[in-house]
Amino acid sequence: MDDIFGRQQSILIADVQLEGRIADIFIRDDGLIGAVGEGVRREYKGAADLVIDGNGAIALPGLVNTHTHAAMSLLRGYADDMILQDWLSRKIWPLEAHLTPEDVYQGTKLACLEMIKSGTTAFNDMYFMMDEAARAVDEAGIRATLSYGFIDLFSPEKREAECKATEDLIRHIGSLANPRIRAAVGPHAIYTVSPEGLIWCAEFAAQEKIGIHIHLSETEKEVTDCIARHGKRPAVLLDDCGLLTPRTIAAHCCWLDEAECTLLGKRGAAASHNPSSNMKLATNRAMPYHWLFKAGANVCLGTDGCASNNNLDMFEEAKTAALLQKFSWNDPTILPAHEALAMATVNGAKGLGLAAGRLGAGVPADIILVSSHTACNTPRHNATSNLVYSCNGGAVETTICNGRVLMLEREIPGEEQILSGAARAAADLVRRAHSV
Repeated sequence: MDDIFGRQQSILIADVQLEGRIADIFIRDDGLIGAVGEGVRREYKGAADLVIDGNGAIALPGLVNTHTHAAMSLLRGYADDMILQDWLSRKIWPLEAHLTPEDVYQGTKLACLEMIKSGTTAFNDMYFMMDEAARAVDEAGIRATLSYGFIDLFSPEKREAECKATEDLIRHIGSLANPRIRAAVGPHAIYTVSPEGLIWCAEFAAQEKIGIHIHLSETEKEVTDCIARHGKRPAVLLDDCGLLTPRTIAAHCCWLDEAECTLLGKRGAAASHNPSSNMKLATNRAMPYHWLFKAGANVCLGTDGCASNNNLDMFEEAKTAALLQKFSWNDPTILPAHEALAMATVNGAKGLGLAAGRLGAGVPADIILVSSHTACNTPRHNATSNLVYSCNGGAVETTICNGRVLMLEREIPGEEQILSGAARAAADLVRRAHSV
């Protein structure tokens, strides 16, 4: 059966549930959806290289994870239940200092496997040694927007090196000529990047017509320090540096005020909600979703890295987002299930500038099938409610990206080798760090 995986071929998916109706989906051999609807199988059955029996599964657009540090899957469970600054300075940064290119490759391979298993077909990643992340993504068959984590620590010499590293990554990704892999600029945050560095990132992204991926207002300290240093709030500083654009995804956004939410909406920037990470690291305030929604900002969803989540399951993240918003703002009507699902699909695709995120003719065939024959989908009073509040990624049976089957009936070729390779890399990384 291995020969059906990863190939560009025409596919007929028969008998799936789509928006409450039984339908079929035909995927052309160019990776685009050819037709969706009732009776499609009668027209295309003889034309398909592969027929998948949906068996009544719920068909959804592939999920889009808009904030990750994929290679940090190797750090899953290494340091938990700590104060944020201690967690970073005592555990995460010292271990990351020993990362090798092979570690980044193995960690990203593991992350791609986990995302495919749980229905994610595209992600937005910021980390280091990103040429190795690109190699892993290329092999996995998933989509990714990759950015080098630009950190100049207010040093002109370091800034020059970070600019070069960013330029090198953009050139490398361009040389791959892989439409599934895109580049973005990744200024880490206002407290790790100088205003001069932020301005350079904005100008370079505009010049190259690529995205921007940045952390914004994750903690209250970030806000108070920014006001003390620059006399303005973080979102305003980013805007003054030219970094709030329709190509920008700002992660966390926990401590935005209402005026900043309005500013993000006005600039067309996307805000990536990362509720599990924010709750675990106790950032002490939920993203003000209601203000962002009111301002017309594009609010999407991300897991953050496995060191602070500790998984990449976007179904779990959608539920956590909805519950956190209701609890934090004392309103059970905030972030209803259909909006949470949109955050994980069409909103994320929009934030990354992808044509995916919905199911329709001419749209890239990024499709997942969620089993309807599971406890979490029984009964089905409301399919969307079940998907957000009841299911997790384990209910995903089949994952297709760009018209290529990546997982069928929970099977992914080479899964055991990926798991063993990542486990060895993680053990070696810890061993090297502790032997110093």
